[in-house]
Order: sequence, then C-alpha cells, then structure tokens
Amino acid sequence: MEVQLINYNPASIMAASNRLKNQHLLWRCAFGPMAENSADLDTMSPKNLWSLLLKTSAKPVDNIVVTKNPADDYIMGMTDPAAIQKTLSNPELRKKVREQSREDLKTMNIRWLNTMINSEAQLREKMSLFWHGHFACRVQNSFFQQELLQIIRSHALGSFGDMLKAVSKSPAMLQFLNNQQNKKSSPNENFAREVMELFTMGRGNYTENDIKEAARAFTGWSFNAKGEFVIRRNQHDDGNKTFLGKTGNFDGDDILNILLENKQTANYISRKIYRYFVNEQVNEKNHQRLSDRFYTSNYDIAKLLEEIYTSDWFYDEQNIGTRIKSPVELLVGIRRLLPMQLENDQSQLLFQRALGQILFVPPNVAGWPGGKNWIDSSSLMLRLRIPQILSANDALDIMPKADDDIQMGQMEMAVKKIRSAIKGGTATIDWVAVNKIFEKVQREKLLEKITGTVLQTKSQVSMNVLNTYVNTQSRENFIKSAVVNLMATPEYQLC
Repeated sequence: MEVQLINYNPASIMAASNRLKNQHLLWRCAFGPMAENSADLDTMSPKNLWSLLLKTSAKPVDNIVVTKNPADDYIMGMTDPAAIQKTLSNPELRKKVREQSREDLKTMNIRWLNTMINSEAQLREKMSLFWHGHFACRVQNSFFQQELLQIIRSHALGSFGDMLKAVSKSPAMLQFLNNQQNKKSSPNENFAREVMELFTMGRGNYTENDIKEAARAFTGWSFNAKGEFVIRRNQHDDGNKTFLGKTGNFDGDDILNILLENKQTANYISRKIYRYFVNEQVNEKNHQRLSDRFYTSNYDIAKLLEEIYTSDWFYDEQNIGTRIKSPVELLVGIRRLLPMQLENDQSQLLFQRALGQILFVPPNVAGWPGGKNWIDSSSLMLRLRIPQILSANDALDIMPKADDDIQMGQMEMAVKKIRSAIKGGTATIDWVAVNKIFEKVQREKLLEKITGTVLQTKSQVSMNVLNTYVNTQSRENFIKSAVVNLMATPEYQLC
C-alpha cells in the first residue's frame, strides 16, 4: 500500500526564508537543527553556516572503539599458521566470539548513533552515514565492522579514491564479498562485480568479460587472522588481463586506478550524491557540472559538497522538504531538537529494527534503497507515534517488521530481550532548552514560529486543527504540545 504524504506544489509557495534555507542545509548535510543553536538560524547566513559545518568537521576523527580483534587474545605469541587456524576453529571459541560480536555490534550501533546526535562534526557524520549505505557491508565480526567504520569516517570528506582503496582492502568487505575464495585456480567474481556495479561505475558500463578479467586481478587479495590485508601470491593470477580496453599484468590496485580514471565513476558517484542530498529528480545540467568538477578535483569529496551547498540552486524551493527521512535521520533529528536522556539505550535498537534501518545490518550489498521505500502504511503509523512515545514516556508497544533473513528466525526472541531491558518509560526531555528557542517570540506568533522551526514543507497544516490539540494551560505546555503534535504529522517525515 503506497502512502501519500502530502500534496506538494513548488509553484504555489513563496521564496524560502533565511531560517528555512539554514534548516534545509542542516537537514541535508547534517541531522537537523539542535535546540541550543536553533534560535540563531534566523540571522546566520547559509554561507556562514556552511563554513561552520566545514570547520567543525575538519578536526581529527575521534574513532569509535568498542572492541579489539578477538584473535589477539587467543593467538598471542603464536607463529605457526596451522596452530593458529586450529585454535581459531575451535567450536566453543567460535561460539563465544560470535556472541561477543553480537553484543559489540549493538554497542557500536548506539555509540555511533549518539555521536550523530551530539557531535559537532555533523557534516562528517552525515557523509559517513551516506558512505555506510554506499559501501554496504554485513558481517558478524564486530572488529571488522569497527575497522570499516573507521575507514569510512576518516575518509568521508577526503578523497573518494583513497576511501575506495581502503574499503576494498578491509577484511569486512573482502569477507562479505567472498574474495577470500577468489583464487587463480577458481576465480570468484563477486567482489569484482560489486566494485564496478555498486561502488564505482554503475550497472551497464562494463561487460561480463571485464568482470572476469577484474576478478583475475583481485585473486589472492585476502586478510590474515589478525585482520590485516595480505596478498597471497601463490593464489594470484599474474597473467595479462584486458580490462575496459586496457591490457597488462594488472593487480587489484591497477583495476581500481583504471576505474577511477574512467569519468563514468565520477558521474555515477556524483549522481548518487545528488539524489541523496539534493533531489531524487536530477537536474542534468547541475549534475553534469558537479560530475566534471568531481573528476578534475581528483575525487575531492569536500569540494564536491561545497559546490552543492554554496550554490543558489540547492536552495531552490523544489529541493526543500521533498526528501523522506531515513529512520536513522528521523530518530537523530528528533533527539537533536528535543534533548533527552533515554532510560535505556536499547530502545534505539528497537526503533531501528521496527522502522527497517539497523546500522551495520544493511539488507544486502546494495544498501538501503531509500526514498518511498521507507514508507508504507505500517511504518508511517509508527513514525507518527514516535514523538508521543518519547515525550509521554509511553511504554513501547511496537513490533519490528518481519525480516527472517536479518533476524534468522530469532526476531521475536530479540524483541523480547530488548523489551525486557526497557523499564517503564523511555525518555526524559529537556524542555527548558526547547523553550529557549522561542523565548523572544510573541504569544500570537508562537504557533507559526514553532511550525516554521519543526517543518520543512510548505504544505498547509491547519492552525485551527493545531490549536485544537495544543495545551494552552501555560506557555511551556503550549510549546511542548505544539512541537510534539507537529512532529507527529506526515509533513515531519520530509526534509
């Protein structure tokens, strides 16, 4: 069942205000305004806001460290490969490591989500979420996932080429795409295919023979028990390969360099970024300019983003309030505008699972499809309930979507475990911080101001209807009830 969110008519709305432009920038290259600085968005220019976002994300990356390689505890001092393999193959040890990895992934999920909420480096974290979906990877080894996240977050605003090479050599991606099984005696094409189809050029820009030849070049790319990238020379095909019209004794690095030399890679990546951060309906003229500059800048991600966020067309009305928030964007955005303490962080995992986006658990190698795929009749109803669940300390009474592939038949058990950790209510909101956003607003203009702060769309939310549901006992209750009710509208699902 397809759900119609709103009737949106760009031609019928006025030019965007300064606040709307700033909120647009914050929702697209960050996770929305934070309560403590939301009031400043009326006067700060979008250009200065962009400069601030760039500056705060230029600081050294504070890596999220939850675990260490479990193998370190069990093979310390061992040098014999056969002995190492025997130790790590012990069934009881493998079970113990798997159980610990599952808990570590939950902790890592919450740590990163909280970083998205609270970090000054909003631009970096938002780009990292984008790359997390682009380089989608689902492995149970929490140490491998942690290493991949560090690669993505440290390269998120740097060189796409450097990030591509680092990701391609990460044990997480090599394991997920089966390159451990890619040997000269029996090439496995999975890794080579996905590098071209999903990570660089996009489908239709290479041949099946290109895949076969690239797979030969990637033979022997592997990792050892410590999670370190290695090339197993005895498994590498060192014969000549012909790839995208070029012939030579190529290895994996050569293949990646050839892909980066091809302008189609810049075209594919810049188009995907345009659809994610600007509009799913691509303006071809604007995109072509971005693609050309991305290529000539040697794939400088920060320069590409600056080209987007400092352009006049980014702030055109047809680009504002037209993108459906992903579940993570929705949850993080609510928590930034409504500062809160959760009684138990485990509830964030339950919300992610229920809404269909669990960090570190993409549905497949293509990542989350996004767009209208986030919304159906059941997920929309839950999305509309979340503000009330949090603000009213409602007990959680939600059931995740069935996904036997992800949950492996253990969905109900997982839900019960998470629910049992949640005692009573879920959140305590700092409404004092929220009230400060509107402290200089006159009472008769308060509802209009709250609406302009919470919503990005220009579709009409009836003031008469809102006035019916807001609490008028005090100014504080009025603000609280208005914010929560506006967050519970279909319009709030858009940014």
